[in-house]
Amino acid sequence: MLRRLLPTLVALGFGLLALGWGLVSLQRIFAREREDAHAQVRSRRDALGHAASETLRQVLTRQLKEQIPAIHAAMDNPLAPGERFYLQFRGKPFLPRHTLSIAGEDMPARALYETLSDHLREGPPPAHWESRVTRLRAAEAALVANNLPRATALVEELLRHHSRHALPPDQELPFLLLSVEHLQRGPATMPLVRALLREGLPEEFGGISRGAGLQRDLLRERGSFTQADFDFLQARILRLSRLLGEPTRDFLERARETGEGRLLMPDELTEPTLVGEQWYVEPRGEGIYGISVDSAALLAPITQDMVARGLFGANGHMRLVGGRAVIPARELKVHVDLPEWARAEADIEARYGLKTLLVAACGGLAAAIFALAVVAQQRKYRFLELKSDFVATVSHELRTPLASIRLMGETLERKLAHAPEVRDYPTRIVQAADGLHFLVENILSFNRIDKGRWTLRASHVRLEELVNPLRDDLASATFAPVELITDMDDAELEADPSLLRLLFSNLGRNACAYNTRSPVRISVQARMIAGHGCTVLFRDNGVGIPEHEWENVFLDFYRLSPQGQDVHGSGLGLALCRKIMKLHHGDIQIASSTPEGTTFALTFHEPRR
Repeated sequence: MLRRLLPTLVALGFGLLALGWGLVSLQRIFAREREDAHAQVRSRRDALGHAASETLRQVLTRQLKEQIPAIHAAMDNPLAPGERFYLQFRGKPFLPRHTLSIAGEDMPARALYETLSDHLREGPPPAHWESRVTRLRAAEAALVANNLPRATALVEELLRHHSRHALPPDQELPFLLLSVEHLQRGPATMPLVRALLREGLPEEFGGISRGAGLQRDLLRERGSFTQADFDFLQARILRLSRLLGEPTRDFLERARETGEGRLLMPDELTEPTLVGEQWYVEPRGEGIYGISVDSAALLAPITQDMVARGLFGANGHMRLVGGRAVIPARELKVHVDLPEWARAEADIEARYGLKTLLVAACGGLAAAIFALAVVAQQRKYRFLELKSDFVATVSHELRTPLASIRLMGETLERKLAHAPEVRDYPTRIVQAADGLHFLVENILSFNRIDKGRWTLRASHVRLEELVNPLRDDLASATFAPVELITDMDDAELEADPSLLRLLFSNLGRNACAYNTRSPVRISVQARMIAGHGCTVLFRDNGVGIPEHEWENVFLDFYRLSPQGQDVHGSGLGLALCRKIMKLHHGDIQIASSTPEGTTFALTFHEPRR
C-alpha cells in the first residue's frame, strides 16, 4: 500500500512545503510591521521621558540650592527644623539629627536638681556647690527685697562664676534650670535671666560655647541624659517657657525630631545622587548636602507643564523608574504613561494576533487537507485490499462446502447401498450446507445493516427462548460435543428475535471454531438491572484473545492470526454482532479473556419512553 501511496504523498508533501514557506514568509512580514509600530510608540515615549528626566534633575538641583541657607541654620541652631535636611562635613554627619539618650532608667540630673532645690531652701549646700548656691541665694534675696540693681549685679556675678567654672551638661543644665525658676518674676523677669531660657547669654557670660539657652542646650546635649532625665528637664523648661511667654512649638518639634536615626549614605559619593528615592544629595566642597524629596510631588508640576504645552493629554502621568537604592542624578529616568499609547499598542497586538490567527488557520487548513487526502487515499486502497481479501475469502469459503457437498453427494450416489461406512455422509452434507447457509446469511445481514436497509422488527421476547435453540444449531455445526449452560433469570427484552438468534449463533460458532477442548463449554447468564436494562455474559472455554486484540476483533473483515490451527471464516462474525447490538442501542465488549476462555459482555439498555 505504501508503494501505491508514495507518488500521492510526494506531491502533497511538496505542495505543503511550498505553502508552509509562503505562510512563514508572510508571518515574518507581519512581525516586522508589528515591531515597527511598537518602535514608533516607544520613540515618542522615550522622547517625553528624556525631557521629563532632564527637567527633574534641574528641579532637584534648584531646590537643594534654595535650601542651603536653611541647612546652615539647622546646623547652627538646634531649634531650627532639620528633619528634611542632610549635612555631612569632613566625613561627620550633622543632619538629620541623630543624638540619642543614654540607655537606662537612672535620673541623676533630677536627683541633683532636687538636692540643690532642698539646699536652696535650708541648710548648707555641698562643698563644691557652696559658691554657686550662695550667690544664687543672694541674688534671689535681692529680688525679694526689690533691690533690682543689686540683684542684677549678683546675677551677673553668678553667671560669670558659672562661666569660669564650667560643669558637665548633666550638672550645668539642672543648676541653670533651678536658677531661672528661682530668679524669674513672670513678665517682670530681668532680661539676663530670661535669656537663660531661650535666646542665650552674651559672650562674656559664656554665650559662645555654652549658655545658648536652656531649650537649645537641652536639645544639643541630649546624649548626656537618660530618657527619663530628658523628659523631666523638658517638662520643667516647657513650664518655664510658657510662664515667661517664650515660644515652645519649635522646641517640642525638635525634641520629637531628635533621635529619629542616622541616614546611611553610600561611600565615596562624588556626584549628585538620589538615595532610596527619598533623598537628593550633592557633594559641595568638604561637605555633602541633601534634602528629602517626594518624587511624585516633584513630577506633578512637570506633568502639568507638559499637559499645558500640549505634549500629551490630561489623563497621562509620569513615574520615576526606581528599583535601585542609589541612583546617580545623570541616570535618573522618568517613565511616561498615556492611555492612548496603551490603546495603540493593544491595537497593534490585536491586529498582529488576527493576522497570526489567519496564518495559523491557513496552515491548519492545509495540514487538514493533506491529512484528509492521505486518509482518503489510504482508505481507498484499503477498501480495494479488503474487497480483494473478502472476495478471496468468500470464494474459498463457498468453494469448500460446495466441493464437499458435490464430492459426498457423488460418493453417496455410488456407494450408499454397498458400504455402511458412508452412512454419516448425509449428516456431513447437511452440516456443510448449513455452514454455507450461515455464511451467506452473515454476509447478507452484514450488508443490509451496514447500508442501513435493515428494518428492525422488535417484539417482546424471552432470552431463554432465543438461547435454547443454540444447542441444536451448534450440534449441527460441529462434530465436537457442546455443553450449554444457561441462567436467564426470566430476562425479557424488546428486540428483533431473528437478529438476536444470529448474534448468539455467531458467538457460539466462534466458541466452537476457536477451541481445542472437548467438550466445548458455553455459559450464558442474563441479569435484569432495574432502570438500566439487561446484561448478558457469554462465556466459553476457547483459546482466548490477546488483550491488545480485544477491540480489533470487532473490526470489519478482521481475523486473528492463526495460533496452531486452521480456522475458516470471513472476519464478519463479531463485527456483525456489534452492529446488531448498536441497532438495539446496546453494546458488546470483551469482559475478560485468558487461555482458559473468553467472556463477552452484552449490554441491552432500557428503551427511552
